[in-house]
Amino acid sequence: MPADDAAELWKLNQRLLTRVMNAAAPQLEELGLETKEFFVLDEVDACKYPAELTRKLMLPKASVTTYLRNLVDSGLVRREIDESDLRRHRLMTTPEGQRVRAKALEALASEFSTMMARLDERDQSELRRMLLRLLETE
Repeated sequence: MPADDAAELWKLNQRLLTRVMNAAAPQLEELGLETKEFFVLDEVDACKYPAELTRKLMLPKASVTTYLRNLVDSGLVRREIDESDLRRHRLMTTPEGQRVRAKALEALASEFSTMMARLDERDQSELRRMLLRLLETE
């Protein structure tokens, strides 16, 4: 695939994701979340330590620290001392954090479903197959 075509596909994908996030932003705000806070909240259970979040989300450490502080202050994430290494803090979502994350995912899914409705069932299935294929190495 020529570089120009690949760049265009990348930009189209980014525009689609941005459009979904922008459409869902008011619902996320109602839940007390900024967009990037949602991404941090969504990964807390998979990445138990702030450094893991920083690597996985490719965000600056200072940004992750700020988002985590906000999530902890909001009661959505709990930070505990790791008993195996007292220098580290382990993270976990609270029951309220799990509820908010589920509601935020519902909002994003709803907005994405609206866009996906423009495709017939066969095209939706093909898009799923292609995306899974592109992400196989992860």
